[in-house]
Amino acid sequence: MASTEKLLDGFKRFQKVYFGDDKRLYASMKDGQPAKTLMIACCDSRVDPAILTDCDPGDLFIVRNVANLVPPCEDDGYHHGTSAALEFAVNNLQVENIIIMGHASCGGIKALWEDDGQQNSKFIHSWVSIADSAKQWVKDKLTSSEPEVQLKACEQRAILESLANLMTFSCVRTGVEAGKLSLHGWYFDITEGQLLCFNSRTGAFEVLEN
Repeated sequence: MASTEKLLDGFKRFQKVYFGDDKRLYASMKDGQPAKTLMIACCDSRVDPAILTDCDPGDLFIVRNVANLVPPCEDDGYHHGTSAALEFAVNNLQVENIIIMGHASCGGIKALWEDDGQQNSKFIHSWVSIADSAKQWVKDKLTSSEPEVQLKACEQRAILESLANLMTFSCVRTGVEAGKLSLHGWYFDITEGQLLCFNSRTGAFEVLEN
């Protein structure tokens, strides 16, 4: 069993920095959080948004789920954690940016890609089916490509599907149409250590230049 001592030691270092040497940051946030960017990222332990973007506490409002997916807006009385966080970020925090950040070697997208319809998990396959249209797009457009190319394309296409689903939420659509809210698609290439950003003008994910 993994020890929690590393985590507790890490908290002591955090405590020393933010509540020992300089308390101003947390003192400024005691009555609320100032985040103006919502980041929707994957649960994957290799893809921590705050670490990847070198952010301070309070910079990002973060939602993490399997495969960084946004479901369409559904008013069905069920439990919707991602949708609830999205609604809070837009209506209460009045964020100015929403970023969907996918990544290479995503286990959730791999589960989607390899799903044979047997539904051999209790929750995972139902959740990742949100991106079924991304999988179908790749199968239609990249039929002769290598498997690794197809999987990467599915990872990136799923980001675009989530961006489209964002617009099914009235609060998001209103903010975008009013010019108060911007939507972004990012893709972290774990192997190369590169961040790719979706360019709506070219229709492609492009490497962020140094």
